[in-house]
Amino acid sequence: MAVTIDPRPTYFGDRMIVTGTYAATDTSIVLSGLLVSIDAVILNSALAQVKHQDVDIANGTSYAAVTTALHDTFTFSGSTITVNPPFVGMDTAGGTFLAIGRRS
Repeated sequence: MAVTIDPRPTYFGDRMIVTGTYAATDTSIVLSGLLVSIDAVILNSALAQVKHQDVDIANGTSYAAVTTALHDTFTFSGSTITVNPPFVGMDTAGGTFLAIGRRS
């Protein structure tokens, strides 16, 4: 994993803003040393070019593979951000993150 946390977080009351980067193939960002819980996350990932197959529901026929650019998605629980690629079987693309949470 190549998660890098910026060395100067911002504090306001019992909350903290933590920023940093994550590398391609990283799937989790653990902030347990800084935050007890996460309130909000912003994730900015590189675009991944993916191919998927569109289906014409009305006629029941399949179209050729379509190339689309999609971002990584995320969920968070406790003090961990889980990063997911656009489709199962792909790697994450890497990018930057911002998390706001209750500080330790």
